[in-house]
Amino acid sequence: MALAIPTHDRLLIVLAGPTAVGKTELAYQLAKRYDAPILSADSRQIYRQMDIGTAKPPAYMLREVPHYFINHIDIDTPYSAGQFAREAEEVLHRIFEEHSIALLVGGTGLYIDALCHGLDPMPAVTAEVRQSVLNDLAQYGITYLLEELKTKDPEYYRRVDKHNPRRISRALEVIRQTGMPFSSFRQGQPSPRHFHTLYILLMRPRDELYRRIDARVDDMLARGWMEEARTLFPHRHLPALQTVGYRELFQYLAGNIDWTTTVEQIKRQTRRYAKRQWTWFFRQNHWSVFHPLHHSRISSYIEHIHRTMARDFIR
Repeated sequence: MALAIPTHDRLLIVLAGPTAVGKTELAYQLAKRYDAPILSADSRQIYRQMDIGTAKPPAYMLREVPHYFINHIDIDTPYSAGQFAREAEEVLHRIFEEHSIALLVGGTGLYIDALCHGLDPMPAVTAEVRQSVLNDLAQYGITYLLEELKTKDPEYYRRVDKHNPRRISRALEVIRQTGMPFSSFRQGQPSPRHFHTLYILLMRPRDELYRRIDARVDDMLARGWMEEARTLFPHRHLPALQTVGYRELFQYLAGNIDWTTTVEQIKRQTRRYAKRQWTWFFRQNHWSVFHPLHHSRISSYIEHIHRTMARDFIR
């Protein structure tokens, strides 16, 4: 076994940003430049059966650069940010045996925070409680769950992403299991990590990003997204499939909306999702912001930070 890279020289580059901003291509270029494996921080690319609609990296990128947490689990497997953090830490330990740099790439802010800072410990939830929440989501919809959350934990209700069924469901699981507000378990205490973290946020002008979103939706539909959704339609009530694009395609397949409306709604909801991602990341002040096409500036910044880490250790 190779000697582990010393702790002071381990650098995790977090490459984040809204959907369609250009994370995948830049991550591939940086991974090749620095011989850095990639960990995906995307809560939908983690599922095997969701390929086109989650914009997974193309096959040649997956062949040429080691990727983790893409095609990781099946759509019917429960998964949480805490599980991701625990598994990703183990992966990073192995990576840092041989590599001094790794990349964490994605737009799921909760996954990024879980790995880089740690999450508050949560009580265990039984399968029966988890299933009860899942049944209510399937039968009554997200609005029903939000009303329960508003009544039982108004503090977390004010802060939660009200378009994210998984986070809402997770909070209600804990509430139903313990009888206590979910917010009472959230202390926000960071956990120590065995690596340095460099946060890079990719942004484009809003009009430019929205044009890219619209073009990508058209491209994914041309590549067979509808056929993919058709195979997943029988499983449409699973939490993994409560996501932008698939929801609208399922509505079309159910005969509830026409095709033109379907495409318009996917684009509009994707733009709204990108805006929520913007809001999440801009609440934090540790990001260095770059346009994704500024490769040389980003590389110079990474190399400057890596050299500074080495100098500070020698001192």
